[in-house]
Amino acid sequence: MTRRKIIRIDEEKCDGCGLCLPACPEGALAVVDGKARLVKESYCDGLGACLGECPKGALTIEEREAEEYDAEGVIAHLRRQSPELLARHLEHLRAHGLEAPAAAGPESGGGITCSCQELAWGPAEVPEEAGSREAAGGNVRSELRQWPVQLHLVSPAAPYFKDADLLVAADCVPVACAGFHRDFLRGRAVVVGCPKFDDVAAYREKLRRIFLEARPRSVLVAYMEVPCCYGLVHLAREALAAAGRQIPLETVLVGIRGDIKERRAEDFSELQKLAGR
Repeated sequence: MTRRKIIRIDEEKCDGCGLCLPACPEGALAVVDGKARLVKESYCDGLGACLGECPKGALTIEEREAEEYDAEGVIAHLRRQSPELLARHLEHLRAHGLEAPAAAGPESGGGITCSCQELAWGPAEVPEEAGSREAAGGNVRSELRQWPVQLHLVSPAAPYFKDADLLVAADCVPVACAGFHRDFLRGRAVVVGCPKFDDVAAYREKLRRIFLEARPRSVLVAYMEVPCCYGLVHLAREALAAAGRQIPLETVLVGIRGDIKERRAEDFSELQKLAGR
């Protein structure tokens, strides 16, 4: 044990929204029994990256006796639980002038690489199998008409976003919802992401640029009923307000068994208030 700075969570103020989770590059937070909790003291570096994301002001930094920060333990934790956060964690260390521990591996992001952009395709070169013929032995077909789809990987300048109907989907929605392609994806460009594990600031900026530069005709946000997933709606609303575009925004809430819990259109006047207009 040592005396150091560490996160403090006010349970009276915390409503379990989960917006703080993706803001923590160490993966030190989780929502348990409806409240944000510190997974393990040694995973929190005390730098406070999560503070600005709590709408209730439930997070503060305090100085107290706590387990020492375990840099290598964080790397091992991220490799096990959230490998997609590892590159962001390393960037977080660099931003604070800190060196990554040897356990992190190459600076490319702990050895994690991706060549999705090399496979990019859009409406002009849709494979025959994508939305053009029925699957063998059934009537289910893919409605995907672009690649890539992950929000971090797509380009706001991609032609498939221009004047498109855009689907912003939490990445668990296609797994839960059997009719995802038929009910949500058909006729739409799509981006997917997870507001719990990924870089919400990067998501917000990417969506803002898509709304500003591509000017989609409409936006549909599909998210899960788990509390942290509403963060995707929050990000889309903020990005749309920041872009200043009057684009129709609709949200659909999907249950963990794939049922549609709620579907509603957003009031643009509320988005204008959010933008301070």
